[in-house]
Amino acid sequence: MKRDYQGVLAEHFAINRQMAFLSGPRQVGKTTLLNALAPAPYLNWDDPADKLVFNAGADAIATHCGLDVWHPDDAKPLLAFDEIHKYARWKNTLKGFFDKYGKRARIVVTGSARLDIYKRGGDSLRGRYLGYRIHPLSLGEIAGAPLDPETLLRPPATCDADVLATLARFGGFPEPFLKANTRFHRQWLRLQRDQILREEVRDITAIREIALIETLGHFLSAQAGGEVKFSGLGNHLQVSTDSVRRWCSTLSALYFCHFVRPYSRNIRRSLIKEPKVYLWDWSAAPEGGQRWENLVAGHLLKAVHYWTDLGLGDFALHFLRDKEKREIDFLVVRDAKPWFLVEVKTSASAPLSNALAYFQAATGAAHAWQVAADLPPAGADCFTAKTPVKLSLADLLLRLP
Repeated sequence: MKRDYQGVLAEHFAINRQMAFLSGPRQVGKTTLLNALAPAPYLNWDDPADKLVFNAGADAIATHCGLDVWHPDDAKPLLAFDEIHKYARWKNTLKGFFDKYGKRARIVVTGSARLDIYKRGGDSLRGRYLGYRIHPLSLGEIAGAPLDPETLLRPPATCDADVLATLARFGGFPEPFLKANTRFHRQWLRLQRDQILREEVRDITAIREIALIETLGHFLSAQAGGEVKFSGLGNHLQVSTDSVRRWCSTLSALYFCHFVRPYSRNIRRSLIKEPKVYLWDWSAAPEGGQRWENLVAGHLLKAVHYWTDLGLGDFALHFLRDKEKREIDFLVVRDAKPWFLVEVKTSASAPLSNALAYFQAATGAAHAWQVAADLPPAGADCFTAKTPVKLSLADLLLRLP
C-alpha cells in the first residue's frame, strides 16, 4: 500500500538540503516507506555490527555506505539511520557526518521515540534537519483521494462501511489492518505493548520501575478518552504526582499514548485542569464509544501533525469543558484561531449537543459537527456547513490526511 508519506519524502529531498527525521511508533511502516522510496544503505543501532560502524565515526559510516563512490546531484544515494537516538553521542556523531558528507547523500533518520526529546547537551542539530511524524493508516489515506495543497483536505468521498469497521477493530498499523485477523491482532497488541512498556522504557530512559510503568500503561488504556488525574494515578501506584507526570510524558514520547489539553482562550469559566489521554493504537481502547472517540482523536492528531510538519500552518488539537459541565470532545486550532469543533457519538439517534452552538459562538470556530459512527457517508462537503449539524463520522475522516 502506497503511503502519503512517500510523496512527503520525495518532495523534501527535491527542495531541501536538510536531513529528514521520521519519528513514529514501532511497526508503523517507516522501513517499508524507505524501501519504497529507494533501496537504501541501512544502519540500525539495534544491530551490534552497525553499532561498531557508528562508534567508529563519520568516515567509517561514509565508507560503509559507499559514499567514496561519486554520484551526480540528481542521483545521490539515500541513507537511513534507525534508532540511533539510543546512542548517547548520536547528535554529535550525526552532526559531524552531515557537516562532512551531507552534500553527497540524502539522509533519513528514523526512530520509535521522538528524536527531539533527549537533549543531553551539545549541538541540537538546529538547521540540519526537518522533522516529520508518521502515523498509522487513516480512513482518508486508505480510501480517499489525494490531498489538495490549497485546502489542506481531500475532496469529498465515500467508502465501504467494512473499511471503517476494519479500521476501528484492528487499528491503523499496516500489518494488523491488512491481515484483519483477530488472533493475529491480539498477539500483535500484546507484543507491541511489551516492546514499549518494557524494552523501550528500559533502553531509552533511566526509569527502572518497569513494573509500575506497565501498570500505568494498563490504567491509561482503560481510561482512554477520559481525563487523566495524575494525583489519583500517583495514589494507585504509590508514587509522587511528579513521577506520574514524568512517566506519562515518557509514554507519550514513545508513542504509546498522546494527551489532548483543554482550550481556554476566550472561554468563560473554562476548566484549565488535566488533559485527556488517547492511545496511538485506538484498537487497544475499550470497545464502543471509547474506541470511536480514540479513532477520531488519532485521525485529528495525524491531521494537525501532518499540516504542521509540512509547514502549512501551526495546528493544535484541544478539547473544551467549562464549570457548567458543557464539553466538546475536540477543537482543531489553526494559526491560533479555532477552526472546527467535533463531538463524537456512536449513534445518529443521539440529540445534537447544545454545547456545540455554545462553544462555536464562544470560540468563533467556522464549523461545528456531531459525528456519528453509524451514519453512512454522504460524500458531500461538510466544510460548507457553518452551523452545528450531525455528520457521518466517515464524511469527516475521509477529508483528512
